[in-house]
Amino acid sequence: MADPPPSGRSAGFDALTASLYEQLRRIAHRERGRAGRPETLQTTVLINESYIKLRDAPGFESREHFLGTAATAMRHVLVDAARARLSQKRGSGQRAVQLDESTDAAASDDIDVVRVGEALEDLAKLDPRLARIVECRFFAGYSEEETGRILGISDRTVRRDWVQAKAWLYKELSEA
Repeated sequence: MADPPPSGRSAGFDALTASLYEQLRRIAHRERGRAGRPETLQTTVLINESYIKLRDAPGFESREHFLGTAATAMRHVLVDAARARLSQKRGSGQRAVQLDESTDAAASDDIDVVRVGEALEDLAKLDPRLARIVECRFFAGYSEEETGRILGISDRTVRRDWVQAKAWLYKELSEA
């Protein structure tokens, strides 16, 4: 079990999490669906794993900042789980087994989750703001206005950067 958060923040963080739990459930449910393997991590498990990642984070500036950070944490949990499943499928030296179509599809879903995660990491190295816009718009489901408020930029900049980020990700994922 992980260490508890600093005591001064624990009650406030727990209250914030409790007050936004239904929104966290919606984000987690959407993220599981996007991962292509909703049976792998239940929504509650995804929220709990994200909670563990978030509880040691520095303070949150707003409700939207918290939810955006939670969406990012959920994406990381899903990518880590997909990587773990892929490494288990490699067999650790065991003899190969004949795979059926459903197993092939599951592996393909895991590969896609890992590829999107890696592409977003690459985008963050090139342009952190574009990566944050993808996290806010795609993963947290925020509108242009909400994303602009979170990032401190105009709606028009969000719209322009969103188009640029989608084009970059499309190109990156198409080449792989």
